[in-house]
Amino acid sequence: MKLLKHIMITALIIASLLSMTGFMAMQQGPFGKTPKGKRLERIQQSPNYRNGSFQNLSETPVQAEEASFFGMMYDFFNKSKSTQPADSIPHVKSDLKTFSTEKPTIFWFGHSSYLIKTNGKNILVDPVFSGYAAPFSFMVKAFKGANNYAVKDLPEIDMLVISHDHYDHLDHQTITALKDRVKHFYVPLGVGAHLENWGIAEDKITELDWWEATSFENLKLTATPARHFSGRGLSRGKSLWASYVLETPEHKIYIGGDSGYDSHFKAISEKFGPMDIAILETGQYNKNWPYIHMMPEQTVQAAQDLHAKVLFPVHLGKFALALHDWDEPLHRVVKAAAENQVKITTPIIGEPIILDQQYPDKQWWKL
Repeated sequence: MKLLKHIMITALIIASLLSMTGFMAMQQGPFGKTPKGKRLERIQQSPNYRNGSFQNLSETPVQAEEASFFGMMYDFFNKSKSTQPADSIPHVKSDLKTFSTEKPTIFWFGHSSYLIKTNGKNILVDPVFSGYAAPFSFMVKAFKGANNYAVKDLPEIDMLVISHDHYDHLDHQTITALKDRVKHFYVPLGVGAHLENWGIAEDKITELDWWEATSFENLKLTATPARHFSGRGLSRGKSLWASYVLETPEHKIYIGGDSGYDSHFKAISEKFGPMDIAILETGQYNKNWPYIHMMPEQTVQAAQDLHAKVLFPVHLGKFALALHDWDEPLHRVVKAAAENQVKITTPIIGEPIILDQQYPDKQWWKL
């Protein structure tokens, strides 16, 4: 009896220490902060916030109804041996500070990070240059060759746009390194709490709800719906997720963020008209979470819904966040685009896309 009591006390102490360690770890910088005060008051007024969290326009389970824990564990332990490339990801080293053209130009940095240069302005989207997409550096590391751009390579940033607060889109290390080189940050409702916690002044942050718009000189940015979720810790939905429409005097660029397929793509097109280019997620999908990420064929359909002149597939080529072969999304999306006569561009990391002029389409993933 004494031995049993001793074992129970020891187990309780170990559990308490683990719980305390976990709590302390989640107070560290990379986890960010939950919105409070004025930010929370504004969130509570949003039509997209109900029952203590943000909601999608359609019912959106994180997992498929038929998914099971044991089934997902089986899939994980029997996943492809090709989730990471065997060789280094190719890249082109462009001079981002001096590059100039009259047309909007996009430089992709792998996954969902890219720089848009247009009308004399530099717009940076979802930058992740730390080399990992997780709260700790030993987790979800970048593919070899996919992290050859760094903060030091960037020009001064006029607009830094964040789609949502997941680690592969909002990187603590990158944001803190950039914070004094950015004129203004544009984020969905609630994400400003993370930025303020990381030392960014409140007056440099604009939070947007879906369909809210703001301007930076001659550029207009509108936050539009997406079908996804948010959260950097144990809780979900405390901040919003979004896509965006960036309007220049002559072009419209769709910044897709992360999203499952739904009717919002058609609704956005109805409001804004055709897009000159649609930057849409194409990787990190799985049959067990079909509502929060698109299959490549759905990405092509979304581009058609947006009446996009060109599809630029992203959310691939840098991190393995799903169980499919690392290059499967590219094979599938190129095939589906050809079958549906959708123009597609697939640049190498760092290779410029120049609207109306240059759309790289090398199949660089065939290493």
